[in-house]
Amino acid sequence: MKNLSSVLYLGFVLATSGVVGQSLTISECYELARKNYPLIRQKELLVKSMEFTIANAQSAYLPQVAIYAQATYQSDVTRLPGGVPGVEPLSKDQYKIYGELTQTIFDGGVIKNQTAIQRSNTLMEQQKVEVELYKIKDRINQIFFGVLLMEVQLTQVDLLKKDLQTSLTKTESAIRNGTAFKSNADILQAELLKSDQRIIEMRAARKAYLEMLGYFINQPVPEGAVLEKPTGVVLEEGASIKRPELTLYQFQSELLGAQFKANTTRNVPRLGFFVQGGYGRPALNVLKNQFDTYYLGGLRLNWSLTGFYNSKRDRQLLDVNTQVVNSQKDVFLFNTNLTLRQQGQEVEKLEQLIKVDDQIIALRTRIKNTSKVQHENGVLSTSDFLRELNAEDAAKQNLLLHQVQLMLAQYNYQTTSGN
Repeated sequence: MKNLSSVLYLGFVLATSGVVGQSLTISECYELARKNYPLIRQKELLVKSMEFTIANAQSAYLPQVAIYAQATYQSDVTRLPGGVPGVEPLSKDQYKIYGELTQTIFDGGVIKNQTAIQRSNTLMEQQKVEVELYKIKDRINQIFFGVLLMEVQLTQVDLLKKDLQTSLTKTESAIRNGTAFKSNADILQAELLKSDQRIIEMRAARKAYLEMLGYFINQPVPEGAVLEKPTGVVLEEGASIKRPELTLYQFQSELLGAQFKANTTRNVPRLGFFVQGGYGRPALNVLKNQFDTYYLGGLRLNWSLTGFYNSKRDRQLLDVNTQVVNSQKDVFLFNTNLTLRQQGQEVEKLEQLIKVDDQIIALRTRIKNTSKVQHENGVLSTSDFLRELNAEDAAKQNLLLHQVQLMLAQYNYQTTSGN
């Protein structure tokens, strides 16, 4: 069995570069799959979107320029009683075009909070991508250990074929000496052909797994490549969960806090400087009924008090939304801990099965060896010998299956916990 456990330590050939590289490990598969998964590009796009949005928000600190034009006709105009000699009455049609420059002096933290919201939202969206990327590990686990299972089972079938071939050679010799029937050789030959069929199926399955793995890591994995067998994982009972979902819940709470803080700025007064210049009829002198230029400037204070109506409800809404996020986090932790318990029990079960497998193999090997001697001496029929040989093979295949399943269960546990 030591030979079986060490069969996987071979070189990995990179078909794209044509150079021999080191063995491909499961950690390298994680990294390459993450790097080449299309979703990873979304993180860069989110950063660029955040930068553009923040730049747009901060442009409010720059002087703001606007141009306005207005033409009106009114039913009446201001008139002095009795009129004033030399003063022309105002026209009912009036015109005005002007530009206004404003500069924010104090905005109550509006721009700062908008920037904080955008940063928090980007972190949250990026973490959602991380959550999706983390799911790749589960798929890599299934593919990687699927390849390993095919590898060790192919090795075991090769050993079985050697036993069959040895028995066939001895049977053919006995036939030539007249001490065995040709049908005995036919039975053994049929078993060899069945083994060849199993090898064809396993190689096809292995090839399919390698193609899927190559698709994930964006590198062709040739059929001659052999993956490095991972080391066993020691499970830590009661270890803390370190999944990316927990960071996502944290970012969601931070976003809620940033949004609440931004809402409070609605109740803060805003102060700015403005300059206005224009051309119209009338201008600033309303007694002059002619087109003229004008300008004015000063400070402008805005203070909306309607935000105070909802301040209490805003606080209540923050508390409710925070409780929703905490509830989602609790549900996630509950389900994750439940999955860890199930996976931990699966690991224990497989460890116990492997111990029993070793005992079964020892017994089956002794029985097969005895049957082999009896068969060679003509005491046992070929069919009975094959039954014992196949029973030993089945026991060894079960051990190999349980060993790979144990590694898979350990890595699934590790992936579920995030450690």
